[in-house]
Amino acid sequence: MTSAIAIIKRLKAGGDREQAQILQRFFKTGPGEYGEGDVFIGLRVPQIRALAKEYTGLSLPETLLLLQSPLHEARLLALLLLIQAFRRGAPERQGEIYDLYLNHTRFINNWDLVDLSAEHIVGAHLKLRRRKPLYVLAASDWLWDRRIAILATFHFIKGGEYGETLKLAERLIGDREDLIHKAVGWMLREIGKRDQASEEAFLKIHYKTMPRTMLRYAIERFPEELRKKYLNGQAPNGLR
Repeated sequence: MTSAIAIIKRLKAGGDREQAQILQRFFKTGPGEYGEGDVFIGLRVPQIRALAKEYTGLSLPETLLLLQSPLHEARLLALLLLIQAFRRGAPERQGEIYDLYLNHTRFINNWDLVDLSAEHIVGAHLKLRRRKPLYVLAASDWLWDRRIAILATFHFIKGGEYGETLKLAERLIGDREDLIHKAVGWMLREIGKRDQASEEAFLKIHYKTMPRTMLRYAIERFPEELRKKYLNGQAPNGLR
């Protein structure tokens, strides 16, 4: 049976020191930065995806050991394996994976890990269930819990459901973290790609008070003239 220890040894053997240093800088792992203390060994995402295919079927206990690794690439591999297992699993198994995920968010601690996984596990599990867990996450002191909350709704957006995203966006407008501003703006933009009227209904209420980064992300795909109106603080469509 394959073990997490053996997989981590393989990951380390395939690492690239120069690439690791690039990743350490890109993911802001220095003192006081959002990814402080994260450790990279220099594997690229396509390499890790290939390993995920190879290790499909790894047991949940061994996958959890990977998720608890200090190595970023091991945690990324663990999340890819959890997504695979969730998609293949019966409802009971999916619930087990969802619980494991939410009980270990302290290891899902950089934006790429959240963005890769939240919609496919949290969003997928909650699609036909009560959404209260998203609001618990959104109220968390842990940056990555709050990002999980809003990114999980990408699953709903792709299914044509926007209400939960808009409610969470309203709650997160005052968030202090730039990474939340970017995530909320991104999800608003995704709504606008499918239904610009729904996005604009939200913006017309909040565009003057929402963080600038959030607004820029939200209106990135708008026609230039309309985008400038929002950025200049001019009420669109004559609304005041």
